[in-house]
Amino acid sequence: MSASNRVTIIVVSMLLFFPLTTLAGDKILLSADLRNLLGEEMVAIENGMKNLVPAIASGEWEQVASIAQSISNSFIMKQKLTTAQKDELHRVLPGQFIEMDQEFHKSAGMLAHAAGMKNADVVNFYFFKLNSACIACHTKYATERFPGLDKGNEGHSHQH
Repeated sequence: MSASNRVTIIVVSMLLFFPLTTLAGDKILLSADLRNLLGEEMVAIENGMKNLVPAIASGEWEQVASIAQSISNSFIMKQKLTTAQKDELHRVLPGQFIEMDQEFHKSAGMLAHAAGMKNADVVNFYFFKLNSACIACHTKYATERFPGLDKGNEGHSHQH
């Protein structure tokens, strides 16, 4: 995989976890332009994930494959990310985030492949993996944006 492709993959996942914080609570500071691009990317991935649900449920395999491939290939960021922005991401992203991002994109590619094979069980499995990857990264890097995933807020009780 080329350095350019790795950066593109990293950028796509950044949207899912924007704003980012490390486990130590340190914020990962990004420029305003990059935050805006990441916001656009996050919306595109969110829409893709939402569109997958009815497409999978109705067996629209070509549509599932197309959406999953778009997620795997990075939607908007591939066209809009400048060299300076790529350099910025290399400077600020933690290694574990990059690993999680790579796994997310691998799962999206496998989802596209399974849809091409019209294998509903495997499609469902990879959709689950994508959604689980979102939750894992949001829990680790974006609890400020997604406070319901903050493990420190688990002290509430459910009353029946």
